[in-house]
Amino acid sequence: MTNKLFALDIGTRSVVGIILEQHEDKYHVADILVKEHKERAMVDGQIHNVLYVAELIQEIKIILEETHGPLKKVSVAAAGRALKTEQALVTLSIKNRPIFTEEDINRLELQAVQQAQQQLLQHKDDVKNNHYYCVGYSVLYFRLDGEEIGSLLDQQGDEASVEVIATFLPRVVVESLLAALKRADLEMEALTLEPIAAINVLIPPTMRRLNVALVDIGAGTSDIAITDKSTVVAYGMVPTAGDEITESLSDHYLLDFPIAEITKRQMHTSEEILIQDILGFDAYIPRAEVVKAIYPAIENLAKSIGEEILRLNNYVPPKAVMLVGGGSLTPHLPEELGKVLNLPANRVAVRDVNAIQNLTRAEHIPATPELVTPIGIAIAAQKSPIHYMSITVNDQVVRLFELKEMTVGDAFLAANIRAKQLYGKLGHGLSITVNGQNVFVPGEHGQPAKIVLNGETASTKTQIKNGDIIQLIPGKDGADAYATVREIIDEAAVKKITIGKEKYIIEPKVIINEKVVKLDTPIQDRDVIVVQTIATVEDAFSSTNNTKHLQQFSSYCVHLDGKPVYLPEFSSQLFINGKPGKTHYPIQTGDVITFEQITSPSAEQIAASLNLLLEEKVIVTFQQEKVELAKTAREFYVNGQIVQSTTTVPNGATIKIIEKDTGKWIYQDVFRFSTWQLPTAFKGSFTILRNGQPSTFDAEIFGGDQLEIQLSEIK
Repeated sequence: MTNKLFALDIGTRSVVGIILEQHEDKYHVADILVKEHKERAMVDGQIHNVLYVAELIQEIKIILEETHGPLKKVSVAAAGRALKTEQALVTLSIKNRPIFTEEDINRLELQAVQQAQQQLLQHKDDVKNNHYYCVGYSVLYFRLDGEEIGSLLDQQGDEASVEVIATFLPRVVVESLLAALKRADLEMEALTLEPIAAINVLIPPTMRRLNVALVDIGAGTSDIAITDKSTVVAYGMVPTAGDEITESLSDHYLLDFPIAEITKRQMHTSEEILIQDILGFDAYIPRAEVVKAIYPAIENLAKSIGEEILRLNNYVPPKAVMLVGGGSLTPHLPEELGKVLNLPANRVAVRDVNAIQNLTRAEHIPATPELVTPIGIAIAAQKSPIHYMSITVNDQVVRLFELKEMTVGDAFLAANIRAKQLYGKLGHGLSITVNGQNVFVPGEHGQPAKIVLNGETASTKTQIKNGDIIQLIPGKDGADAYATVREIIDEAAVKKITIGKEKYIIEPKVIINEKVVKLDTPIQDRDVIVVQTIATVEDAFSSTNNTKHLQQFSSYCVHLDGKPVYLPEFSSQLFINGKPGKTHYPIQTGDVITFEQITSPSAEQIAASLNLLLEEKVIVTFQQEKVELAKTAREFYVNGQIVQSTTTVPNGATIKIIEKDTGKWIYQDVFRFSTWQLPTAFKGSFTILRNGQPSTFDAEIFGGDQLEIQLSEIK
């Protein structure tokens, strides 16, 4: 049984009507009719004047009906140049979150697609296009903590980001198509996209695992679609196409634009080109010379298309490029495009109708690249038509344009469900200042929302169909940040040490908003916190009420004649972990502080340290007994008071030592230190001897002298 298909390709310059006969899996092109727009009714693939376009469609319909009978339904395509492509980057803090799951990645991608949609709405040209259908997107890269990574699955870190390239079709494009068809008394049987139409007939699904670019070069624009990994990953358009070549011919040879268009077509068939300029001169010019004249325009066209292909393909050349459309016949375009993409000549090729499998055509229909897309529209609309579908999202009915396998994520896009709604809110954080540094304590991450599709748990990637009911149950909001001082200070700020035999846990002094607080005090937003840590031995003694040791372990010093005199031999010794230390030495957790105490010295010890004697002493032998003679040589004053030689002198005291004028030792001085006396009632004479020699009581004596008084009693 033969099935007759009617399709329309509504382009910028013309409308192509095609009658296709289907017999099982084979197709026959029975008729094609091309009519050019009389006025500028189409701009960038969008119908700007529905009436003019409807009249042209009506005209084509009537002519074809004369041969092929009544035509009630038609397949059409949305122009590839109407597609909007946008890149978007989304970054998410994942600090203190569980590892990334597949659903987390899906929701992050959805957020990036919504970001791309928002960017479209911000463009001045698109202010009125307040709704778009997302026809597909591709992930350019994932990053974790700033480093590019293959996948975020099962990853943890501080920050995750994804950049996508997403393609959208403005809703108004579809609505204007429907309006034009209705005025021409036609019903839309099926709808497709022009790039998909060409791909469906030239690149079957078995080939789409290859990274291939298809370029449909029309009059005003060049439409691009790229396949990879068994799907169409990107769409694009450049406003450079066949008209650039026509204009170049017009400028160089002074041709009217319609004449330049005829001249351009002669280049495909003739070696001698007839040039008829606006001044009325005719000339036949060799094809090679004409090509040379317009070669800069050819290079510019190749450069524009090549750069857009690279951008859409992550700046990597595809494996091959297929060219269709009338502009693909531009001389030397495949070679120049190969240079831009760094591809060999046999990887860039023009494809015509003969490349379409299982297709025959009537004899009057040429096998040109121009007809690939119109034929593709008829076949693609039959094989993989795009329908509307109605979905209920949280009791709201949304209509989706079924451009691909639709998912829950697509339904959320259509229902304006923001990606942020897929997670509970992040709890409020605390912004504080600690010792002059700004510190942020984040709130708890929210729990993911639950997605229910027809009563069953689902994800954003779950496929949907017409009539499905989706419920989004909000996730639990994260708790606000809560922390005590103890939780935000460094663990090293709390020290465990031993002083002598006592163990101490020493906490830092904490001041919040100029008020001293304890470590377990909760922090409030905007608090200004000062943490004074215990850093030295001196700090440790002060905080543990051991201040009595501080003076003891400072260097022993007295002030003599207004100058400090340090006497380290009288300083007590401090030890940190068994090694000598000072009170200004730093301490760490686990340190053991011990000390060797020395009592304060006496006045005599200080004088001896200064090589001064407080007393002058000599020892002599008197009457066969040792006698020590002593007299004050210097007076010792402590803080203005005279003291004994045995008096203890405190650290830091002011001392004064005054020398006394001491005379010579004489013989009679010995009697002040000796207990010897003349016998009672002694009568007689005595002899004074010094070292066995006669002497006198006023004679000078020296230490070690032998002194003796010999008595001679009178009988």
